[in-house]
Amino acid sequence: MPELGKYAGVVMGSYAATAALLVLLVALSLWQSGRVRRALAEVEARQEKSDV
Repeated sequence: MPELGKYAGVVMGSYAATAALLVLLVALSLWQSGRVRRALAEVEARQEKSDV
């Protein structure tokens, strides 16, 4: 790791903030994917009932 001197705290904080934002983005994407998957399954189930 390079010597960052007096900027080490700022640089490490930036790394931590970036990692946290990436984790948040992935978590939100997975959550939204689950919501959409459940909504699609519900619509398909309703459609199957109306086709019968």
